[in-house]
Amino acid sequence: MLRQNLGFNFGIGANTNRRIVTPHYFAALGMPLLRGREFTEADSADAPPVVIINETFARRFFPGEDPLGKRVRRGSADPWMTIVGMVKDVRHKGLDLDARPEMYIPYPQLPEATMTLVLRTESEPGRLVSAVRKEVSALDQDLPVGGIRQVAEVVADSLATRRLAMLLFGSFALVALVLSAVGISGVMAYSVTRRTHEIGVRMALGAQPGDVLRLVVGQGSKLLFTGVAIGLVAAVALTRVMTSLLFGVTSTDPMTFAGVTVLLATVALLACYIPARHKGRSNGRPALGVIA
Repeated sequence: MLRQNLGFNFGIGANTNRRIVTPHYFAALGMPLLRGREFTEADSADAPPVVIINETFARRFFPGEDPLGKRVRRGSADPWMTIVGMVKDVRHKGLDLDARPEMYIPYPQLPEATMTLVLRTESEPGRLVSAVRKEVSALDQDLPVGGIRQVAEVVADSLATRRLAMLLFGSFALVALVLSAVGISGVMAYSVTRRTHEIGVRMALGAQPGDVLRLVVGQGSKLLFTGVAIGLVAAVALTRVMTSLLFGVTSTDPMTFAGVTVLLATVALLACYIPARHKGRSNGRPALGVIA
């Protein structure tokens, strides 16, 4: 059984910012009402013309003002319409495109020939396809019904290209991160290993394992901070490439930069600490024994 939470969206052109809807349309699509009221059955053809706008419309044409109660019209031949509500912006054309000013007009006051039925249901949407077709057929047997799709499918299709691109970028980034961690670990460990003789001599002259450890880790930290600074500058310079592929997060997301920096810094410090500690313990006693 169909729920009563239905809404219609009629005659939407490719470049228009006018949308003809029926009551409950906003509830069916989950569009929050920010100000005023929604359309009701009282907004008939004989009632005073009314309109609901979105946030972008209010910001562009009524900056710093309360748009409710104001009157607008699209052209000189169109009637004046009173703004009775404001809804949240919706990116109809894509997540990468800014929301456009939108005017929502009640269907009885500006009927259109074509329409799209929007249905919200608590059950599996696919199970209601036959029920929808039967309801439409009962109203008009010659009325074709096509293009039935779930909203989740529409959203997924709009994101398919970017999702693939981000998957590839993410895979390459993960591989690069692993290679960077392995490379840093190898370089730092090799640097400590080359100083085996120096560590032995220092400990033979009285240096304690902690002294050697602080020396090696301290010098490694200088290289680490230099590399991190250069890497951050280069990363910020390359973020422009990613800007068009992101939504809801900036290309210079602080959490991402901080997470990668902490990870690579941890790898570098461990690569210094572990071999330095091992060399300090293994080289200390033999070196002292030989000199004695």
